[in-house]
Amino acid sequence: MVTKHLLKGLPENADLRRADSLAREIFSDVANKWAFLIIEALGERTLRFSELRDEVEGISHKMLTQNLRMLERNGLVDRKVHPTVPPKVEYTLTGPGRDLRATVDAMCGWTHQHLGHIEEARRRFDTTPGALGASQ
Repeated sequence: MVTKHLLKGLPENADLRRADSLAREIFSDVANKWAFLIIEALGERTLRFSELRDEVEGISHKMLTQNLRMLERNGLVDRKVHPTVPPKVEYTLTGPGRDLRATVDAMCGWTHQHLGHIEEARRRFDTTPGALGASQ
């Protein structure tokens, strides 16, 4: 968490600890699996909606639409509509979106690095009597 010292000079709405913080709202928006996967799929490329849906396995049309709108609203994805029939719509990461992608890449790397440890911890937890995840 960011300390008050690091927030000095920034607006109050940059403080994630505040319930009314814009930073918390943005964090809540982008810190979900679908947003992460969309950002990762876009990478350095421009994709059409159907291409994105193919890249992000398991995402529904509705969830992809909602997340693309949220990412566009937050200035992380640019949506370009070409005046053709039918309209051709393309999505690409903006500068801030590409910056966020570095964090997403780091999260993916962390997950790959620690996957074995996490799987083992889950197995132990799920078989420990009295643990919340254990069958009783």
